[in-house]
Amino acid sequence: MQHLVFVYGSLRHGECNHHLLSQAQWLGNHTTLPIYSLYDLGAYPAVIEGHSAIIGEVYLVDEEALAQLDLLEDHPVTYRRELIDTPFGQAWIYIYQDISQLDVIISSGDWSVKV
Repeated sequence: MQHLVFVYGSLRHGECNHHLLSQAQWLGNHTTLPIYSLYDLGAYPAVIEGHSAIIGEVYLVDEEALAQLDLLEDHPVTYRRELIDTPFGQAWIYIYQDISQLDVIISSGDWSVKV
């Protein structure tokens, strides 16, 4: 079975965990609706419900790759998955669950820019 995944942080092209998507098909860039907030946790970001658009990339992954992403994201403990609409179809986005840990917001919605 194939899945679409929207990635916005360390899984994006050029970032430290992108290797986990080496067998995935990149479908394109996507900007979400302005219903989230992006926070910088240092080595990786966190998305929660909010009022900003998030910039990221959409990939087509198989079951094995999705399982690897779930392990990385500590799903369903640290992050949970939700489906969002993209131009490529519905994709999973990882939503951070412990909002008490969030301090530094990334107002641009782009973790690669971090401003």
